[in-house]
Amino acid sequence: MGEKESEKQLEKQITNILTTAEVAAIKAMLEKDHAIDCLFLLALDKGKWKKAKSYMNEHELTLSDGTYRARMIEITRLGLADAIPIDPLKKQYKITEKGKKLAMALLELLQNA
Repeated sequence: MGEKESEKQLEKQITNILTTAEVAAIKAMLEKDHAIDCLFLLALDKGKWKKAKSYMNEHELTLSDGTYRARMIEITRLGLADAIPIDPLKKQYKITEKGKKLAMALLELLQNA
């Protein structure tokens, strides 16, 4: 494949990521505050606020409950986690296979940065 063809292929791949609705929605979610943190918390089975808060405090990181809940709602809407009701006001979030794949890809990317 020539240089021009490689450039066209790269442009096609990037355009696909920027314009495909599902991928664009995931990209938009990842651009928000603490989205990657929340995805990693799910990968660590910290899908309850109490566990997530404890983990973040233990590592001297910050995450507000409002931000946590907002990201978890978005992550759930994108099919990256499932919300399991604990009681009428509380939910526990479990990562899905799709969410785990994304979390592991992000982990690999960030480890190699």
